[in-house]
Amino acid sequence: MTHLKTIVVVGGSYSHQVVLIEKNSHIHHIFAFPRISVVPGFEQKAFIPLTNAFHAAPRDSVSVIQGIVENILSDCVVLDDGQSIPYDYLVVATGTGRPPLALTSKPDETNSKKALQQRLRQSEEVVIVGGGGYGLQLAFDAKEFYPTKNITLIHSRSQLMRRFHPQLHAIVSARAEALGIRLILGKRATIPVGGFPVSGPRYNVELSDGTLVPADLAFACIGAVALSGPLHAVSPHSVHARTHEILVKPTMQIIDSRFPRVFAVGDVAAANAHKAVGPGRRQAAVAVGNIVQMSRGCSANNVYVPGARKIRLSLGLHSDVTLTNPTQENREPTVEFVDLGDGTHDEAEVARLFECRVQSVWEWRAVGVADYYL
Repeated sequence: MTHLKTIVVVGGSYSHQVVLIEKNSHIHHIFAFPRISVVPGFEQKAFIPLTNAFHAAPRDSVSVIQGIVENILSDCVVLDDGQSIPYDYLVVATGTGRPPLALTSKPDETNSKKALQQRLRQSEEVVIVGGGGYGLQLAFDAKEFYPTKNITLIHSRSQLMRRFHPQLHAIVSARAEALGIRLILGKRATIPVGGFPVSGPRYNVELSDGTLVPADLAFACIGAVALSGPLHAVSPHSVHARTHEILVKPTMQIIDSRFPRVFAVGDVAAANAHKAVGPGRRQAAVAVGNIVQMSRGCSANNVYVPGARKIRLSLGLHSDVTLTNPTQENREPTVEFVDLGDGTHDEAEVARLFECRVQSVWEWRAVGVADYYL
C-alpha cells in the first residue's frame, strides 16, 4: 500500500490545534538535492530541523509527529504503528514519491548524499535517466563540477520539459551541448527491478531500441507518483485512476462531498497547476482560508485559480533560468537568466545562490538555529 508522506490536521477548538504528521525528521530542501549529490560540503544544510519551524504560531498550538499514515478515515488518520489521530479538518499535503515509504533521519540522509558524492567522484561514465528538472540539474552540476567525466542524459520523450514553452527545451538543450553532455531523447531506458547497481564494475544501461550505454554510475530520476494511497480507504473515487492525484474542487476540498473537511494541496492534488512551491503555497492558503471560514460556521468560498506555469531551473553551478509560460496562444514566454559570474552579485548573494537558497529556508523555518548539523 502507498503511504502518506505529510498531513496537516487542524483541530476545532477556538485556538486551533495543528498536528503535523511527517515521515522525515527534518524539512527536506529538495531543490538542493541535485547539487548536494554532486558537490560536497553543505549537504547538512539541506535538512532543516522542525524544532522551531512554527515559531510564528501561538505557543503549544502545533505538535509534530514523525510517522507514516496507513489509512485516512472519516474522522481520524491511522499510522502504520496502529496509532489513531482524530481530526476536525484534514489537509493532505503528501506530494510525490516512491512507495513504500520509510521514516528518515538527518544522519542517514546526509550519509546517503555523501555516498553519492563519493561514487560520482570515482566514476567516469555517468548516466542520468529522466530529463525533468531534477535530472537536468543533476546533469548540469555533475558536468560543470567534473568537466572530464562523460555525462549522458536519457529522456523517453523527444522534448525536454514539455509542460513548458518549447523555448525551454531549446535553452536546456543548448546548455547541455555547451557543457558537453550527451543527450539521448525519444528512447526509454530499462531500469532493473531493484534499481541500478550502487557498487561494482561498469555495466550497461539498455535502451528501448537495444542500444547499450556504459555506466559506472546511473541515476534514475523518474518514477515518483502522487502519494494518495491512504485516501483509498475512505474515498477511492477521489483518486485519479492513472495519475493517482487527489481530485479536488477549486476550494481544494476533495471532490467527494461527503467529506467537506478533507482538503488536498500541493503536488498530490489534481489542481491543474505546475508541481512547484509557488502553486502549492497558494493552494495551501486557499485551504487555510476555507478552514478558518468553516470553523466560524461559514461556507468555504476561497478558490484556487491556476496561474501561468513558471519554473526556475539551474543551468549549472553558476547560472539559472526562470521561464514563465505565456497566458495566450502565439505569445512568447518570459525568460530571465541569472549568471553569478557577471559581476552584478555580491559575495554573499553568490554563496546563497550556489547553495540553492537553502539559507533562506533556515531563516524562515529555523529562526535562531545556527548549528547546521542539528
